[in-house]
Parts: sequence; C-alpha cells; structure tokens
Amino acid sequence: MEMTLQVNGMTCGHCEKAVKGALGELEGIQGVDVDLASGKVDVVYDDTLVTKDDMKEAIEEQGYEVVA
Repeated sequence: MEMTLQVNGMTCGHCEKAVKGALGELEGIQGVDVDLASGKVDVVYDDTLVTKDDMKEAIEEQGYEVVA
C-alpha cells in the first residue's frame, strides 16, 4: 500500500532524517520519501503490519504534526 501524509514542522535535513528514521523502525514500512518543500511524506507499507495511526504516532513522537 501507499499513503501520503502531510507533516508540519519539517524544515531541514535533520527533520527529514528524524521522520524517515522513526517510520523506518516500524514493522511493515517498506519505503519512505520526504519532500521538505511541500511537507509531504510518501510511505510504502504493508497494511497488515502497520496502520496510519502507528505512523502518525511515530512522527509526532519526533515533534512534528501530522495533519492529513
């Protein structure tokens, strides 16, 4: 499955690395692409192993806001 999340608060390479790292630790995440300019995070994942809520929680624990 693929999903795009809108994430507020990402401004630099460190932000990108933090979000990619947090999502990468979740079981079932197969790929993450972060676009800092638009705030979009594209995620490829196995929906039998991970949910949107899991992803949202992992990102918010890094200090960013998931708005969609």
